[in-house]
Amino acid sequence: MKLYAYGIDVGGTTVKCGLFGTDGTFYEGWEIPTVKDNGGAQIIPDIAAAIRSNMKERAIEIENVEGVGIGVPGPVREDGVVNGCVNLGWGVYDVRTELSGLLDGIRVEVANDANVAALGEMWRGGGQGYKNVVMVTLGTGVGGGIIINGKILHGAHGAGGEIGHITVNRNESKPCGCGKKGCLEQYASATGIARRAAEAMAAPGAPVSSLYNYDVVDARAVFDAAKTGDELALSVVQFACRTLGRACASITSVVDPDVIVIGGGVSRAGQILVDAIVKYYVQNAFTATRETPFKLAVLGNNAGMYGAVKMILD
Repeated sequence: MKLYAYGIDVGGTTVKCGLFGTDGTFYEGWEIPTVKDNGGAQIIPDIAAAIRSNMKERAIEIENVEGVGIGVPGPVREDGVVNGCVNLGWGVYDVRTELSGLLDGIRVEVANDANVAALGEMWRGGGQGYKNVVMVTLGTGVGGGIIINGKILHGAHGAGGEIGHITVNRNESKPCGCGKKGCLEQYASATGIARRAAEAMAAPGAPVSSLYNYDVVDARAVFDAAKTGDELALSVVQFACRTLGRACASITSVVDPDVIVIGGGVSRAGQILVDAIVKYYVQNAFTATRETPFKLAVLGNNAGMYGAVKMILD
């Protein structure tokens, strides 16, 4: 195997780039802006330019680069074709061929960013030591990744692991960003938790709460208040975790993973989050999967870069 590999994590605002050794050593990370003008036409050329610049700076010959792994925020088929990515302005786009062509034929592997993050956590993070991993990322939305026998579950249309869009409430009247109604994302994401808190605070007869003292009631504020025993905040946390715990119980009945890893910004709440999810998970899980452990992600924003490189090493 050659000496180096690059891991790329494409976000809506920035692209995270990482240089790794093929032994797993993380040498350097940097960011470039995600230029979404003209349907995101400049994103892949900018990534190619960033890699070439780093290679020149470090005197890395192309013959010593094993490949480039890239995670993107949209469904990706197993052949490396992005099956539409609204956040970047892409339609159906053969990212693998495009980026490889700009890098003199370097091998390129492409997958959904949440799936790639799950692979990274399996390799060097909260899922280390396991081969069957479900990762749930709780951020502005709810993302997910499923790893089976060490490999990403892409699915036939690149939609494998779209955990956030499992329907959990058929009576919901407000649409999710995906256009459906009642998705898990609407209740367990940072956005959903903040929305639920606002609704609870505005309800007649709402209990006294420290949340009324916050200028901005976001998910972090809700968890901070819950840790002090705030009744209203605790009810919001329990609602989100009950919904997520039930969804995870359904997922494990199908996938039966070794471990479930919880990541994303909301996961910074720590053990109070995990304990509440596990409580409701155990109540709803199939007998054989009831003891499935839950762990917090540990790689943070670097998980996508690690997972992208792992695709190359595999």
